[in-house]
Amino acid sequence: MNIAFTFKNFEPSEHLRCYAERRFAKLGRFVHKAENVEMTAVLAVDKFRHKADVQLSGDGVSIAAMEQSSDMYATVDMVLDKLEVQLKKHAERMKEKRRASKAVFDSGEGFDGKDVAAPLVIVEENVEPKPMFAEEAALQLEQRDEVVLVFLNAETERVNVMYRNRQGGLGLIDPNI
Repeated sequence: MNIAFTFKNFEPSEHLRCYAERRFAKLGRFVHKAENVEMTAVLAVDKFRHKADVQLSGDGVSIAAMEQSSDMYATVDMVLDKLEVQLKKHAERMKEKRRASKAVFDSGEGFDGKDVAAPLVIVEENVEPKPMFAEEAALQLEQRDEVVLVFLNAETERVNVMYRNRQGGLGLIDPNI
């Protein structure tokens, strides 16, 4: 991780510079590819307030934190705590994203059905379809915050599925059984 320091309104001691660099370098363990990450830390003094403004960016991460106190060492520690919390949340979100994008099936040798694992059922929901027309189903789905609506089509008297597609439009599944 590349760290760039800027000091405003004061000349830093060597101990403060080493302390801040050592503390901020620990954030590299939360980032997947630390060598691609840039950190800029602006440490400033205004009368009796010591401020630290840190921005971390690169490798899909863009995080900023700002703290101030009466002691620069305490300010560095407080802004470091804030950044750690944000990076942990980011790492957890990325972990969940990878879990969700994992394939449900283990492809094995081929698709002959012998080497394929059973699908993983995450949520099971019992739904009793209500009779309605497709237009009514579309209106209900637009009003709800759901992605799928199962209903009994009043015209065909078959179970249909209305879904919201990735582009924001609606799709209808009408099986011919």
